[in-house]
Formats: sequence, structure tokens, C-alpha cells
Amino acid sequence: MALLDVVGATVKFGGITAVNDATFSVDGGSITGLIGPNGAGKTTLFNVITGLQPATSGRVRFKGRDVTKATVNSRAKMGMARTFQRLEAFGSLTVRENIQAARDIYAGPRGWFSLARDPKIDELIETVGLHRYVDQRADSVPTGVARLLEIARALAIQPDLLLLDEPSSGLDEAETESFGELLVHLASEGRAVLMVEHDMDLVMSVCHLIHVLEFGKVIATGTPDEIRSNKKVQAAYLGFGDDDDMPVPDDIAAEAEAIVGHHVHHIDERPRPGALEFPGAEMQNEITMQIPAVGGER
Repeated sequence: MALLDVVGATVKFGGITAVNDATFSVDGGSITGLIGPNGAGKTTLFNVITGLQPATSGRVRFKGRDVTKATVNSRAKMGMARTFQRLEAFGSLTVRENIQAARDIYAGPRGWFSLARDPKIDELIETVGLHRYVDQRADSVPTGVARLLEIARALAIQPDLLLLDEPSSGLDEAETESFGELLVHLASEGRAVLMVEHDMDLVMSVCHLIHVLEFGKVIATGTPDEIRSNKKVQAAYLGFGDDDDMPVPDDIAAEAEAIVGHHVHHIDERPRPGALEFPGAEMQNEITMQIPAVGGER
């Protein structure tokens, strides 16, 4: 049985359909990619899975239980954690204090008054690779480090499912390679990772399975090799099949080249013809999942 099942998820904003009958699953101990052009509905789908966005129709099942109407907090308590595109660290706290806050809230009142040192904090710092920055304020560390801090905070609740929204943003090539190794390590412990990511080299190198969204609909599911050769995926990213003479925007071309493995003729960056930016489709919530994610009803 899959750890996570999304069945027929649909989200409509007025007359706009942001997610269209999306169905897919995520297995424990696996790394699953959720990719697609900008405006495809990836973050909206993340919001549905984590409870931040009610689905117009469809179901979400986690660990065999229907959580479609469950709160963000209850999903987090069941073992679901998430990061966001927008950095949400507590800037005035140090890196260690950020992780400590997550652990304290997860532990509940008993943890708030405990004087004992939590060994899990040092373990997370070592696992994620934050030891050089533990005493620095979170608002002073590089963007890539802040991304890793958010992952450490999410891991503080010991989740079974970790949802990462563009986690490699801000990482350089060497950091991205190390980050890929971290994802493989997390999956090897039995944890499921579901990530939205535009770095196709990373996606293709670490994901066991990839789901591709186009206009809110899952148009392809397969291994990296299967996705590379899928004509629907090429059309979704390029607007055509294998026609190298057709110019496409730079950002889409970069992703497409990583997928299909050959050069794509670039043009100046501009919105992809026909792409829609749905209200809330790539929503950045001022209310983050970090606090609910570490326990405690409001």
C-alpha cells in the first residue's frame, strides 16, 4: 500500500481549474518528483496534500486514512512535513535555536520545561550539514544554507513523508550534489520524499518515480528514463515534439534540455504561450506549515 494517495484532486478558482483530476501515489522509502512548467499547479497540489488548500473535489489518503478534510496540524501529527518556496526561518534566532523551536513544539508542554539537552538537534545538524552555521542567526546565512535549515526543521518532527517545494533553489553545483546525497540518505531510512523541483539534473539523478503536471493534470508518470523519452512531456515543456527549430523560452529550454538530453533553441525569456498563472497556483502562504507541522493545535 502506498504511503500517500492523491485521487482525482481538483482545485478551481472561479472559472479557472488549477488542478485537474490529479491522481498519483508516493511509496515509503522513495524519492518522487513532481515537475511541470510554471503555472502547472504543482504548489497548489502540495497545498491540497498538506491541507492548506481545500480541494474542490477528490481525496487525499495518508497511511491508509482519508485526510481530505483533516487540518494541517493533524496531518503533521500523522507524519507529514513540508517546506516552502519562500524561506520561512525565524530570522532573529540562530540555526540551532530554529531547530530547537521545532523540536520543542513537537514535544509539546513536556519538552518546553525540560532541561535535558535534546540529542536529536545535534543529529539533525550533522545529517543536514549545518554544523558550520549553528550559532549564526538564520537571517545572516546564505540562501542555500537557509534551505537546509528549513529541511532540518521539517525533519525535527520525524516525518514519514517530507514534501519539498523547490529545495535546491539557491544551492550551487557542489551543494546540489551534496543535497542529492542527503535525499538518498533520507529515503534509505524509509522516509518518503515528494519534491517539486526545476533542477532537472537533480530530479533525474535521484528520483525513483516522476509525475509530470501540465495545466493541473498529470500527463505522465514514470522513471527518469521513461520521462525523458515521453512525447507528452517534451510537448509540455517545449510546445512541440522533437523539432529543434522551434524557439522556446530560456527557463523552459533549460529544464527541457535536462529532460530530453539535446539542445533546445532558446528565445528571450517570456511567459510560455498558453500558460496561465492561476490565482493561488504557486501560492506562498504567509501562514507557514512550520509551526503547525511541529505539533499542537492552535
